[in-house]
Amino acid sequence: MLQLLEFRALLGARFTNSLATSAIAVVVGFQVWELSHDPLALGTLGLVEAIPALGLMLFGGHLADRRDRRTIVLISSTIAALATVVLGVIALDAVRLGLLPIFATIFLVGLASGFERPALSAFEAQVIPLKHAAVGTSWASTASLIGAICGPAVGGLSVAFIGIPGTYLLLAVLLGLSTLFVSIIARKPAPEPEATESLWAGLTSGIRYVFRNQYLVGSMALDLFAVFFGGAVALLPIFAIDILHAGPVGLGILRTAPSVGALLIMLAATRRPPTRRAGPILLTCVAGFGVSMIVFALSTNFMLSFVALFFSGVTDGVSVIIRSVTMRVMSPEHMRGRISSVNWVFIGASNEIGAFESGVAARLLGVVPSVLMGGIVTLLVVGAVALLAPELRRMDLRARLAGPLPQGPETEPTVTPA
Repeated sequence: MLQLLEFRALLGARFTNSLATSAIAVVVGFQVWELSHDPLALGTLGLVEAIPALGLMLFGGHLADRRDRRTIVLISSTIAALATVVLGVIALDAVRLGLLPIFATIFLVGLASGFERPALSAFEAQVIPLKHAAVGTSWASTASLIGAICGPAVGGLSVAFIGIPGTYLLLAVLLGLSTLFVSIIARKPAPEPEATESLWAGLTSGIRYVFRNQYLVGSMALDLFAVFFGGAVALLPIFAIDILHAGPVGLGILRTAPSVGALLIMLAATRRPPTRRAGPILLTCVAGFGVSMIVFALSTNFMLSFVALFFSGVTDGVSVIIRSVTMRVMSPEHMRGRISSVNWVFIGASNEIGAFESGVAARLLGVVPSVLMGGIVTLLVVGAVALLAPELRRMDLRARLAGPLPQGPETEPTVTPA
């Protein structure tokens, strides 16, 4: 895989984009907290990105199965880079301007994400051959994770040394570089749309397909509810500054910890992908994620908090590979954009809306109790999915990687409903 120019360009795009976006998350979070000192403001930050992204995601998936996916990614990525420049300009007088312009710019980023995410997922599947799906996914995820590891530290250190406005401009350059890498990859043919398919049918067909497949809906539901209730990323500025007294540099290090754990497991997966007994492994890892969040919530020691977040990354890294390969082998090419859009709705609900839920829960219950309760709920979700999705519990992906994908427009998953 690494010998292919287009695959190397894909890795470059994944790395630079992840580096920039993870750094932006740290900088925006730090800036919002410094301006407001309100956990609900941190939660709202995720919500204002989620609303446009999730609102457009299904249409974005429909468009990705009708138009050139590469062009959609290039336009969306350019908009994100320009929005980062705007954040830098706002930061020059942030105290006077307040939170509203920041939230408005993040809303614009959410609009672009609604088109970019399903198109990019479908486009990547055309770049990585099916027979290399597990290894290619592991390499691509590794590139993203290296960026995610470096990004928070770069963001925190950059804010400390060159200030917030200069940091935003630096990150905008990185997003522009990511766009350049995507432009190196040649256009791929778009699937032929069904002539008789209405717009409504096109928008909803991905939803119907996913909910008829226990493998897809079960793995997506695990991610949705585990991160929605168990994630603590939106509250990290509070833990770093007010509980662990680590400052912006400590915040960057804590944001890096999950990515370090995930990176190590991703590198191992490039040699031995977790495709054998993938279902039991997935359930075990999501349960491990919940336990890690419980430990993090109860910790008042910086090193213990780092270790807890590290192991949350290890468990999440395995589940990311399994979920990505599952979606790849269960998605026919002509529906890949729409199925990807459903997956991104689950991911967006868990990440962005989950960040808002974290802010609300922290306001109502307190910061530590809200994260502790989230870890407990994650364990309950794992038990429920294991009970309600027996096909997922027994899933093994090895044979699927060797076999042909369903291609016909009327093809439905051959999975017995729960």
